[in-house]
Amino acid sequence: MSAETDQAMNQRAILDVRNLTTEVATSEGSKTIIDNVSFQLAQGETLCVAGESGSGKSVTSLSIMGLLPPSARVKSGEVLLAGHNLLTLNDRQMQDVRGGDIAMIFQEPMTSLNPVMTVGAQLVEAIAAHHGLRGSAARTKALEALDAVRMSESKRRLVQYPHELSGGMRQRVMIAMALSGNPKVLIADEPTTALDVTVQAQILALMNDLKRDFGTAIMLITHDMGVVAEMADRVVVMNGGSIVESQAVMNLFATPQDSYTQKLLEAVPQLGSKQGEKVESEAGKPDRQAIVEIRDLTVRFDIHGGLLQRPVKRVHAVEQVSLDLFPGETLALVGESGCGKSTIGKSLVNLIPWTGSIKIGGQEIAGLSSVHMQPIRRNIQLVFQDPYAALNPRMTVGELVGEPLIIHRLAQGGELTDRVAELFRRVGLDPAMMDRHPHEFSGGQRQRICIARALSLGPKVIIADESVSALDVSVQAQVLDLLDELQAELGLSYLFISHDMAVVEQISHRVAVMFLGQIVEIGPRDRVFENPQHPYTQRLLDAVPIADPARRRTDRVLPTGEVPSPIQSLDYVPSIARLTDFGGTHFAAIEQEGAD
Repeated sequence: MSAETDQAMNQRAILDVRNLTTEVATSEGSKTIIDNVSFQLAQGETLCVAGESGSGKSVTSLSIMGLLPPSARVKSGEVLLAGHNLLTLNDRQMQDVRGGDIAMIFQEPMTSLNPVMTVGAQLVEAIAAHHGLRGSAARTKALEALDAVRMSESKRRLVQYPHELSGGMRQRVMIAMALSGNPKVLIADEPTTALDVTVQAQILALMNDLKRDFGTAIMLITHDMGVVAEMADRVVVMNGGSIVESQAVMNLFATPQDSYTQKLLEAVPQLGSKQGEKVESEAGKPDRQAIVEIRDLTVRFDIHGGLLQRPVKRVHAVEQVSLDLFPGETLALVGESGCGKSTIGKSLVNLIPWTGSIKIGGQEIAGLSSVHMQPIRRNIQLVFQDPYAALNPRMTVGELVGEPLIIHRLAQGGELTDRVAELFRRVGLDPAMMDRHPHEFSGGQRQRICIARALSLGPKVIIADESVSALDVSVQAQVLDLLDELQAELGLSYLFISHDMAVVEQISHRVAVMFLGQIVEIGPRDRVFENPQHPYTQRLLDAVPIADPARRRTDRVLPTGEVPSPIQSLDYVPSIARLTDFGGTHFAAIEQEGAD
């Protein structure tokens, strides 16, 4: 920015961070994790702080709020809120500022809300602390806060507990709690990362409306460049604890100056980037036999309750799903949380009870014991969302990759070591790393290790269950390229489970869209993305943020209400037609139709 622009910004800045430096104590001494960070935030402005994991975004926000852990401290700098330096305040004074003049929304609302207190009690507590209101006055204020964030049935939500609400509802509660103190500045740390795409779009639209109606300044922390393009007025890009670039959002996307910013933008999957490209699929070819055949797959779970723990309700996780997966193709299974995607993946390897028919390589697996499933599982392997949770921390990564070979008695001794080394090379890892433990690797490297383990038995099918959703965008691009290379080299078939439509467009040959346990649309990638037939598919695509501020949309039609629950009474009879006929934008309409 020019000197004149800097001066004008300083004059109207509600939040002014100057030369902020934060350090953390380690066994080797103090280590600087935030280095000389400076930026300003004006009233009614949205400043996005962008960067990948470990770049220092969240630590910067915690330094501003005075919420650093005991091992960390602000070494130097100033944090001026309306001209007052927050770093000079003691703990008692900061308690008055937090939730009052400056409020914060965290990434995971379930960990931020007290599970043993009702939503109303938690809102009233915050209102009492910052407004001194009690009793009915505080309750009225709490109800107004929920209404302000467009919470459905706000009176009923006041007496509910956090676990009774959906992820989107819980995030609305957190926003209501933050806004109840009428803050000048709202810091939102990855507020939509854990949400489905339609709920994310609703929350982002809500934050824009609140900024417009209340003039709140928003500091939005995110690694999602689509969200940046959708929300930001200005952008600060961080890497390694420092700011590498700061520009207006239009300028940043059009002419990024720093090489890190350029690489970050290049790695972002763009929805519509494959438009016009016809995809060659094995489906429909007369001489091709499906490697996986699913017919009328149904999965239901009983919920027990009462003194005798009898079934009282039932989760309709998957209802009469039929689909085929062909050799060498990627079939993407997309939909929002709770639609049944992962349940289908678990059914394919017989990890849960199900009814219907599943054939793998022409062999029916219904009713097979774990002993008889073992040879079939050589042909179908799973790669999970969180690679760290999928790897035993007590074993070396070489042992983890070699374990399936030992279980299936395919190699031992020197041959085992050689085969594991070859698997490491195949996924782009140095075999010299085989003696290390999982915690010594980055997230992307750990996912490569999981892929190597899945490849160890020479499978024909890999179920990739949200396998890149937890990765930074540049690492995500590397893993997707690896999956493409392995498919071309080994002829693998992928069942790619995801909620990220931009990623699905990059990797898939065919796409199956799921909603409430049923497939509402299936077809070639180009047809589903360029000419979606089902209203839910249309809404899903329309809700995806586009990583281009020049294409920012103001006419987007978003679903209202919450996605219906798959939990129903024991006498409930699901109807396939009710989803096919759905043409509205209000999710509650489907729930009512199903109840009727």
